[in-house]
Amino acid sequence: MTKIVLGVLLALGSLFAAVDINNASVQELTTLKGIGEAKAKAIIAYRKKHCFKKAEDLMQVKGIGEATVKKNLKEIKVGKCKMKK
Repeated sequence: MTKIVLGVLLALGSLFAAVDINNASVQELTTLKGIGEAKAKAIIAYRKKHCFKKAEDLMQVKGIGEATVKKNLKEIKVGKCKMKK
């Protein structure tokens, strides 16, 4: 029973965890409102050449506008960029 409760709590915690746009997977990025698989892949392609310094930098990705960024601001985290130079 304890393992089940712990599993549920961990799952719920990940639902509310911020998404690191510099390092998130396609699956993680699609948890953001308005971001489907195609836009998630576009984010990943963009960050291979550019680091995100702030959430608003997502607007540089084709198909992502100000409204999408605004409704996700609380869920977006900008972690350390791992882009190879």
